[in-house]
Amino acid sequence: MQRGFSLVELSIVLVILGLLTGGILAGQSLIRAAELRAVSTEYSRYLTAAHSFRDKYFAMPGDFRDATKFWGYQSGAGCVTNSAVSPNPSGTCDGNGNASIDAGAAGSQSGELFQFWSHLARAGLIEGTYTGIAGTANQFDATLAGNLPASRFAQAGWGTRTVAFIDGTAGTDFTGNYGTYFLFGAKAPSSFVWNPIMKPEEQWNLDTKMDDGKPATGKMLAGERPTCTTAVAAAAGATDYAATYALSTTTAVCKFYIREIL
Repeated sequence: MQRGFSLVELSIVLVILGLLTGGILAGQSLIRAAELRAVSTEYSRYLTAAHSFRDKYFAMPGDFRDATKFWGYQSGAGCVTNSAVSPNPSGTCDGNGNASIDAGAAGSQSGELFQFWSHLARAGLIEGTYTGIAGTANQFDATLAGNLPASRFAQAGWGTRTVAFIDGTAGTDFTGNYGTYFLFGAKAPSSFVWNPIMKPEEQWNLDTKMDDGKPATGKMLAGERPTCTTAVAAAAGATDYAATYALSTTTAVCKFYIREIL
């Protein structure tokens, strides 16, 4: 005589499986929401740190000409020093003082866009230790938690640079004045945090809380314009400042800039 599960027993199993699946999905949603909240917290922390540095040292981090006088001279790797201090393996490099966060000359060389984070950390304004040196591939070669800070948002990181004007017609950004900006994205292979990392709805959520909720205006601007946003004036492209976020897109096709931070 063979005996199987009764309908009641099968129903109980299905209910348990449903509860487990629902709990897992709810947990994933809560984790993602926490990661998203962390992005705005990180931005506030780094912005406050950059302004505190400027108020204390009268210069932009990374661009600071007297950094080695305070924290020692990191010899080699194209490191610039404007002081007479002796080399220090745990030291840093000076900037050129031109009020701009610039890239270095080549891979394995010091660059202000990486020294920016090193100077902030040396000054005790942010946590972590950053090399200030580009990776071997080129002057933009980044390593999250190595020469750039990693975000709590999975696989994302922060960068900074000064570009007074970006002509979006030559790429995927909106045309405009950017100045010194924060960039938030995924690390591109052997390069900077250029790659998309967020769904449009996630970025819209942040933009609404931190700025004006619009991808092409305000201080927070969307990168990856063709996929992250929906055109309002199709022919305008990079100057379509009425564009909206492509909220129906459910894949990670967005990155963002926060411009004119200093």
